[in-house]
Amino acid sequence: MRNALPITVVILQKCFNAAVARGAFALIACLLLANILSRPAAAEVPPPESGKVDQLLNLLEDPAVREWLTAERPVLAARENATPVPLTASDRGMMSTALEGVNTHLARLAHSWQLMPHRLETVRQVIMKDIGDKGGFTVVALIALFVTVGAAFSYLAYHLGRPLRLWTIAQDVDTPQGRIGKFGGRFLMGLLRMSAFTVGSAGAFLLFDWPPLLREIVLAYLTAAIVIWAIRVVARVGLLPTFMGVVRAREVRAFNVSDARADHWYRWIGIVSFAIAIAIATLSLRARFGFTTDDVLAPIVVIDLIVFAIALLALWQRPVARAEDLERPGLFGHQTTSWLLTAYFLLLLLLRIGGANVAFWFVVGAVATPLAIMIAAHAVTYALRPPTGESDSPPVPAVTIAVVDRAIRLGIIVVAAYFLAKVWGLDLSSFAETSPGMTLVIRGLLNAAVVALGADFVWSIIKAIIQHKIGNQTPAITDDADAVAVVNSHGARLLTLLPILQNIMLAIILVMATLMILSSVGIQIAPLIAGAGVVGVAIGFGAQTIVKDVISGVFYLIDDAFRVGEHISTGKFSGTVESFSLRSVKLRHHRGLLYTIPFGELGAVCNGSRDWSTNKFNITVGFNTDLDVARKLIKRLGLELAEDPEYKLWVIEPIKLQGVQEFGEYGIVLRIKATTRPGGAFGMKGRFYLRVRELFRENGIEIPVPTVHIHGGQPGGQPISMDNEAVAAQSYLQRHKRDMANTEEEN
Repeated sequence: MRNALPITVVILQKCFNAAVARGAFALIACLLLANILSRPAAAEVPPPESGKVDQLLNLLEDPAVREWLTAERPVLAARENATPVPLTASDRGMMSTALEGVNTHLARLAHSWQLMPHRLETVRQVIMKDIGDKGGFTVVALIALFVTVGAAFSYLAYHLGRPLRLWTIAQDVDTPQGRIGKFGGRFLMGLLRMSAFTVGSAGAFLLFDWPPLLREIVLAYLTAAIVIWAIRVVARVGLLPTFMGVVRAREVRAFNVSDARADHWYRWIGIVSFAIAIAIATLSLRARFGFTTDDVLAPIVVIDLIVFAIALLALWQRPVARAEDLERPGLFGHQTTSWLLTAYFLLLLLLRIGGANVAFWFVVGAVATPLAIMIAAHAVTYALRPPTGESDSPPVPAVTIAVVDRAIRLGIIVVAAYFLAKVWGLDLSSFAETSPGMTLVIRGLLNAAVVALGADFVWSIIKAIIQHKIGNQTPAITDDADAVAVVNSHGARLLTLLPILQNIMLAIILVMATLMILSSVGIQIAPLIAGAGVVGVAIGFGAQTIVKDVISGVFYLIDDAFRVGEHISTGKFSGTVESFSLRSVKLRHHRGLLYTIPFGELGAVCNGSRDWSTNKFNITVGFNTDLDVARKLIKRLGLELAEDPEYKLWVIEPIKLQGVQEFGEYGIVLRIKATTRPGGAFGMKGRFYLRVRELFRENGIEIPVPTVHIHGGQPGGQPISMDNEAVAAQSYLQRHKRDMANTEEEN
């Protein structure tokens, strides 16, 4: 694994990413804490005027009053014992307060249900009084009329925007630039149509004078129609349902979803947005009819039940992700996800009915914010994916993708925090007047969350830059049929140094972010830094071996002693460098063994993968061989192998005869030499042996085979037995192999 990170750094990185992934949850929790603590405390009773106090003291000094108090004291004591003292909000626990709030809300809800027929009658009477007997029909007719006018304006804008549509269609689907162009063109076209719909509906309505009540009602529902239209435009741009007839629609969608899923979610997003927008428009008219918040509790429950039913229908009718559609399955199965989301929606419904608005919005934000971040990240990755097909367009830089992804993430978190603060009615300025100490704590927690998000943003950019550099510095590949990797020295050095630089930058960002977070919550970091220095010195003395390994590794890297992918030998270890850490290097032996060697124990390093290498070996020919003919044959064979497509990129100097090495016991030993790129001589050497044997045989050059002739015994003595002859021959061959091995080592 070329870019393997150390185990400790991987753990730290995962912890850091997990902490940042919970940044939205931390912001929401801080807002929830502020909402709980911002409840007004019991108001202090102002002291009475001094004149009233004097009158009270004079009355208490009156003998008649004292006699009456003495007589009434037993009666008052009995009343105090019989009447329980009500508990204040501070005397009750949090759970008791919450349950009491739920009971109060349910009582208000029951009262609202009882008054609901009367409120409906009030609405009818107000409409008939201000608009006429056919007020309801008039409202519906006006809304339908101006929605139709807005749709006509939108249709007209669609035809006027034909040049923009043609430009959008002409963009290349196979390039990220073309996909972004298509996305932007569709968005501009949708914005144009939505603006035309707004002008044709609400704008045309405002050109006339209407009765006040009719004006407010129609404008409320026209605003709802505009919102519904805008949501449909965004859904069309992102999902591209099949009825739009877009060619290769899946490739230019904002999400990697099939046609069936795109159609499903487009349809149900429209239904949900219609129900919610109409409900909000209806409730916005509450004050116009003189209703209080308690008067609309029952309609709100009805609306919640309708939205809950729509959500369940959309959830359980969604298509299953299939492998043939190239869709990635979710974390859980289809049925499990459906049941979990059903339980989640049911929890939200119960919180709404129980009046626990703080808990409701907390649960919504805790799930919706991370989900929105995840969807946005997938959309950015899918839309900016590398070019496909035969396009020569450059890919989008990884830094750009990281910046866009983190910017969208920060935007979602900020919008969610601002929305929840508004919904909960938080005001830190007024809260600071009542609880200044707690205000400092909340501000510190918010600052800590912002620091964590900022650190994640910086780390994402740095990591993207480093990973982009690592991806670009891969070994060059030839265009021949039998591709051979050519080592790029600059790229190999970057592959060696960049992972270590990435680890160092991660450690620096973690330390700085931690110190800034501690400082933001009011902790003095100067003593911590001083203490860390003392602890560092103590650890340095106690872990001298680790310090030695780290410092030795730094100097090895400065000297450029080896790089990732190079073959080195050090002491009793040899192998290909696979990866580094701050204190060790990993070598992969050609038999598969993996050595992890601390830098402090590495010692002298022999690098066999730099620039070039000369390989020398011997062949033996008979004593009667014409050496000039042998030299020419070897030279011709060397030139032939140098032009072979399999070896030509490796060869620096072709194989040639260096000279006569020695006169051996059974032939002339010839010295052969070849200069190649590191690692290129192994296969070529084997091919040379095969071909030189054929050439020598064709030209009558003998390659001698060692034979042993044993002459023993005295004249007239007994001949040597066959067993002794075999033993003597075996001993001679072993001695000959040792001599040849010693000769190879000397050369």
